[in-house]
Amino acid sequence: MNISYGQHIALSNKQVSDGIYKLTVSGSFKGVPGQFYMLKCSSEGALLPRPISIYDIDENSITFLYNVVGKGTKALSKIAKGDSVELHGPLGNGFNVGGLSGRVAIVTGGIGIAPMLYTAKAIKDCEIDLYSGFRNSIYEVENFNEYVNKIVISTESGEIGSKGYITNVFKPEDYDVVLCCGPEVMMNRVILMCREKKVPVYVSMEKHMACGVGACLVCTCKTKDGNKRTCKDGPVFLGEEVLLDA
Repeated sequence: MNISYGQHIALSNKQVSDGIYKLTVSGSFKGVPGQFYMLKCSSEGALLPRPISIYDIDENSITFLYNVVGKGTKALSKIAKGDSVELHGPLGNGFNVGGLSGRVAIVTGGIGIAPMLYTAKAIKDCEIDLYSGFRNSIYEVENFNEYVNKIVISTESGEIGSKGYITNVFKPEDYDVVLCCGPEVMMNRVILMCREKKVPVYVSMEKHMACGVGACLVCTCKTKDGNKRTCKDGPVFLGEEVLLDA
């Protein structure tokens, strides 16, 4: 797939929850579910671009869902309609949605929901259930209604959905394959659960990235085959290959 780089115009940049923003940029874009783009606010010349997963793509735009966690994403949150945004992508290896069959579980934690809407839309001829865990406020789950059979929600407060972690209510043995993205501790738990039940799981790893193309080695991920670059070899890995931290 060709990699593009260029300036594009922001169509909208809305806050959808506490610290969570949804940015839509005009243009014609490509991408496999689970891939990402490197984004940078054109006015912030000194800041490195930030890797943001593809949330959705249509004929005239691309949308990103992101969490404000540092200077780079803080700068992105200040983008207004009509501002210029630098985009480089699509990058990385995503989910092989064409190879899926049977019952599919999508399991997310927090902003890990970001790459999963485009993924759910791309999965064909499968029965899909979404399991999403949040701290307190939930966001964007309503956009999955058209593409999944069931949505299960958990929050740490219990105000919405089940109280506690999403891994408390998820049962991997009910599925033929699992797709997962979220905090590392949550994904580690899902990997272990799937290993125990012998269910294949694919995880989208979240690591700090600088270049996005595998040159800087900042985003190293430990696997059974040695260290891999999350940006170049991933971000999606087969869970069985990932070496979990003790």
